[in-house]
Amino acid sequence: MPRALILGGTGLIGRATARRLLDAGWQVDVTGRNPAHLSAELAVAGARFVAAERSDPQQLATAIGAGVDLLVDCICFTAEQAEQLVPLAAAASSTVMISSKAVYADAAGNHSNSSEPPCFNGPILETQSTMTPSDIDYNSPEGYGANKVAAEQVLLDSGHPVTVLRPSKVHGIGADRLREWVFVKRVLDKRPAVLLAHRGTGVDHPSAAANIAALIEVAAAHPGRRILNSADPDAPNGRQVARTIAGRLSHTWDEVLLDDGALGQHPWDAPHPIVLDLTAAAELGYRPVGDYAATVAKAVDWLVDAAGRGDPDGVLPAPDDEFFAPYFDYAAEDQYLSRRS
Repeated sequence: MPRALILGGTGLIGRATARRLLDAGWQVDVTGRNPAHLSAELAVAGARFVAAERSDPQQLATAIGAGVDLLVDCICFTAEQAEQLVPLAAAASSTVMISSKAVYADAAGNHSNSSEPPCFNGPILETQSTMTPSDIDYNSPEGYGANKVAAEQVLLDSGHPVTVLRPSKVHGIGADRLREWVFVKRVLDKRPAVLLAHRGTGVDHPSAAANIAALIEVAAAHPGRRILNSADPDAPNGRQVARTIAGRLSHTWDEVLLDDGALGQHPWDAPHPIVLDLTAAAELGYRPVGDYAATVAKAVDWLVDAAGRGDPDGVLPAPDDEFFAPYFDYAAEDQYLSRRS
């Protein structure tokens, strides 16, 4: 039985990967701080929780033991953390590090988190220029992608078979930021209309955790040193995302397509399309679990269920959540709609 160790395995990508590997007959160990964060579903399926701090080399060495067939690091953000991973990668037949599309920079140096949105002029290949590596605060807009680049370089230069995955907007049950809530909440609030900035044409490629897990399994079967984009087979625009969620919930509303972005903003409202090229992943053998509509369905149902039960587990964003609050200015929307009618 092949063995996998997933660092940060109780998070969104880690859970999806553990589920897929367990279904394929793997022995799966996941690390984390709190065993209560290991879902009952994974525990029943046979996943084993290993208490280990990501920053503690001794605990990580104990977790990997004599070695594994697959090592997955879902929480590697800096060059220092990558250096801690190198000795573990030496004991793994294949290692996968989760990076991000945030590393990519356009010709002007703009990136996903810059004040000026990037313009990539077409699907993004893995050879696209990246941000300059840096060790500034990785929680900052300028630091996140720069630190990921630095971490990638450490691992790719280690000489070990490391696959770096660069997903885009990750979605699935258990996501820290459930962007679909922007439209799900509107349905639950029985909003008669949905306002979409820039006519709903913005595209920011989604990446289902289940599809990322499928690519990780491929990387396990084909150890090597490489970088791969990881995303859903389709890249719906904001209008299509809104329609997908409304359709899932059998809700109809008027689509109000706005030319500017003063109202109707949503998480997929990129002024220039951000689409990852998946050719390299496909050539390695990647076959997606499903498209956006198919893979987002369970997460949408999960949100509705949580709301219907009064959110006992605290999975829904708070009303004053600084990320989501600007998307729900119903008063401004109603004022606009009243002037329009």
